[in-house]
Amino acid sequence: MCTGRVDLAFILRAFSNGADGVLVVGCWPGECHYLTEGNYGALSMTHLCRKLLDYIGVNPERLGLEWVSASEGSRFAEVVNDFAKKVKDLGPFGNAENGLKMKLEAVDNLLPYIKLVEREKLRVRFKTEEEYNEFFTSDEIDRIFQEVIVNKLEISRIMRLLREKPLSTGEISGLLGVTPSEASKHLGSLARQGLIRFDESLKRFVPA
Repeated sequence: MCTGRVDLAFILRAFSNGADGVLVVGCWPGECHYLTEGNYGALSMTHLCRKLLDYIGVNPERLGLEWVSASEGSRFAEVVNDFAKKVKDLGPFGNAENGLKMKLEAVDNLLPYIKLVEREKLRVRFKTEEEYNEFFTSDEIDRIFQEVIVNKLEISRIMRLLREKPLSTGEISGLLGVTPSEASKHLGSLARQGLIRFDESLKRFVPA
């Protein structure tokens, strides 16, 4: 299967099912068997997925991407062994990162939106791997990721929390790991959309 077929959903599902790490292996850049140059698509997808993993508290090193041709059997074995050792050193996924189920679900629920953002704002065509790496580590991409994706994810997580029980701004701030002002901003946005309301008797926010 071409690495261009590897979807964000596949990787997130693997982590949701308890995988300690995910390794994507494809043809060397410039040697794609398809006109789509799927390996460059996989490179873009990996950069985006690592940002998502880092945001939810998963070490992005748990996701690997390596280039190996069909004739490089010894290199394939070396790559797999090296990645397995790295993941072993990081420790079991379930023990190292706790409380991630809700965060992974929030990302999964927003995948259609995230893919739209990727297609409209992050999909680029460069000629070298270095150009892709530079693009995805730029301040501009960090800004877009924060404003367009992270804010949506935090709003999604707030709605899930409020469906479980009423919460105050401070409680939501602590559960999300954001500042009270950031939590207040998201709560204000949800209230203006008519999705939540402030219950005076409880002194907490509840779904509308």
